[in-house]
Amino acid sequence: MWTALIGPVMTLLDRLIPDPQAREEAKVKLMQAEGQQALSEAQVQLSAILAEAQSADPWTSRARPAFLYVVYILLLAALPMGIVYACAPATAQAMTEGFRAWLNALPEPIIQLFGLGYLGYTGARSLEKWKVGRK
Repeated sequence: MWTALIGPVMTLLDRLIPDPQAREEAKVKLMQAEGQQALSEAQVQLSAILAEAQSADPWTSRARPAFLYVVYILLLAALPMGIVYACAPATAQAMTEGFRAWLNALPEPIIQLFGLGYLGYTGARSLEKWKVGRK
């Protein structure tokens, strides 16, 4: 918000303050205020992240990283699959089809429940961070 206002305020200062030295001092104070505002916003954001990471509840402090580790493993599994495909395309195709069949065997309500829970968690955390940021 502050960044969008700096340019017009600087132009206004140029018009309102005739003394060049006083004008420069006003600009410096304005830029210092902008820096303090940005610093306080960053502190609020970091405090929410640190509070979550330092939580005594292991689910709160590790929920997001645990899910990301699963995604990382799936992505890293793609590397050896490229080598398998280069050596034995039929084997790689069979492995891919087997994995696809395993994912398709998961009941749709479980996938929906996971998506709803993850979106709910993300939405609740975003709302909480937004509320902390407004204080």
